[in-house]
Amino acid sequence: MPQPYWNVGRVKKLGCKTEEHDPLQRSSGMPDATSLERASRLFKAIGEAPRLRLLTLLARGEVCVTELAEAEGETLSTISHRLRILRNENIVQGRRRGKHINYALADRHILDLLSNALAHAGEEPGSEDGHPKTKSRKQTSKRHLG
Repeated sequence: MPQPYWNVGRVKKLGCKTEEHDPLQRSSGMPDATSLERASRLFKAIGEAPRLRLLTLLARGEVCVTELAEAEGETLSTISHRLRILRNENIVQGRRRGKHINYALADRHILDLLSNALAHAGEEPGSEDGHPKTKSRKQTSKRHLG
């Protein structure tokens, strides 16, 4: 079984120093329990393909619930249930427009998270140098996010 690319002995070969690592790894402590719990709920909420599909549609801009239901071939009730789960974790926001409710991603963090997750999912693991083969982030993001 091949080793993950981050565990291929690079630290010993390069003789890296602590200050060269990501700031999160260097931080004096872990995130607090509340932040970890919220992040866990966020990942759980986006952790199903039907909700991810809704998020990719919303990544293009604000969309009416009716349009989402038509695009997904689902009932309004099903779409509303999925959106409620996402809204409860502050992943999407709803805005009333007359008789309609439009939804959009809550903020740029969610768009970035979605883009990065889809880019990572599009990687082809196992190149010769131990690093995953990747498509360019721009290509992957455009393909998945329209």
